[in-house]
Amino acid sequence: MQDWSSLPGGEVAPAATRPARRPAGTSRCRACGGTLHPWVDLGMSPLCESFLSAEQRDAAEIFYPLKAQVCDTCWLAQLGEYVSPETIFDEYAYFSSYSEAWMAHAADYVGAVVARYGLDAQSQVIEVASNDGYLLRNFVARGIPCLGIEPARNVAIAAEAAGVPTRVAYFGTTLAASLADEGLRADLVIGNNVLAQVPDLNDFTAGLRHVLKPEGVLTLEFPHLARLIEGNQFDTIYHEHFSYFSLASIDHLFAAHGLRVFDVEEVWTHGGSLRIYAALEGSAHVERDAVGKLRVREAAGGVRDLASYAAFARRVEETKDALLTLLIGLKRQGARVAGYGAPGKGNTLLNYCGIRGDLLAFTVDRNPYKWGRFLPGTHIPVLPPTAIQEERPDYVLILPWNLKDEIARQLAPIREWGGQLIVPIPHPEILPWPVDKEAML
Repeated sequence: MQDWSSLPGGEVAPAATRPARRPAGTSRCRACGGTLHPWVDLGMSPLCESFLSAEQRDAAEIFYPLKAQVCDTCWLAQLGEYVSPETIFDEYAYFSSYSEAWMAHAADYVGAVVARYGLDAQSQVIEVASNDGYLLRNFVARGIPCLGIEPARNVAIAAEAAGVPTRVAYFGTTLAASLADEGLRADLVIGNNVLAQVPDLNDFTAGLRHVLKPEGVLTLEFPHLARLIEGNQFDTIYHEHFSYFSLASIDHLFAAHGLRVFDVEEVWTHGGSLRIYAALEGSAHVERDAVGKLRVREAAGGVRDLASYAAFARRVEETKDALLTLLIGLKRQGARVAGYGAPGKGNTLLNYCGIRGDLLAFTVDRNPYKWGRFLPGTHIPVLPPTAIQEERPDYVLILPWNLKDEIARQLAPIREWGGQLIVPIPHPEILPWPVDKEAML
């Protein structure tokens, strides 16, 4: 029997509307069916957001292969689907609003896109994977009608509490058709850091097309595969991210669904992301020069060259060796190291490198949802940020290194006892004080 239970202002999609699981062992591309080639092997790892209670530490954990591949036709980099999206996202530990930098990024985007497209009380905005309403609350404040689609019930409840209308559902063609039948076609459709988390890319992309008005605009943000490779950002590879995108792979995917990219911006988030602007084929939106220029740069940078992927895999191994050498050396000197943050990328890093409590005493996080829990695989405890001041570690390893500017400001008091900061990516480094803001973007 289908479960239509709802939270205030939202609905839960029935099981029939949820994406079907794709076999993990396939050698064919999930987007185009092309041939896959090995990219990088990060060993075995648990789901990066599966934080443990104290009682669960003594129970068995499931580890899955973390082996990335790349398609030689559309150049989509990807993982196999070892678990269903429901296993990962029905309850989720990530809340976007706990990052000041991320909140500012969202507010800046809303201000710019409202001005660019003249959005007002007569417009309709839909955000897919709207999390805790961190972005849509800016449209609510302007009186612009909006709807969030969020599969994680616990996160959606926080969005509703912030005044953001939210529907608890997985997005795809079935839900898109339902929204269109309700008259909910959008002037603006937003998808920030969701595309990588979608196993059925064709169903999802077809759904995006279905909810766009004829001259509507779709904006998507996602970590840029070219920047991932250039910046040695292997820790952004984890099971919750099924795919890793370049503009080249987006062009191929969109062409199959009657969509086209007409503008692109490079933004700082997640170590370097793309924000693409897309519309229906045949719409009046004119392609801007930035699109063609990025296509040329990607080709020159090796996005379509298997040799560049092999070189990346070698750099990953070297980074693991360097980080372990640094931490073991500090331990031998009698130094105590703690972590800052408990992001998904941090759990990939720690599990791949084999870093446990003997090298990292604890980590802290601003999200109360994670306090008192333990990191998956490594069982390192997650404490409130006040633990840094109480325990006075000699070094703090910044796991969400993409936010190190913000975090360095928060951790400035550790200088009182001679504390120092470490970043692991693009290479392990003890940061000098003061941290250079420009260098971190």
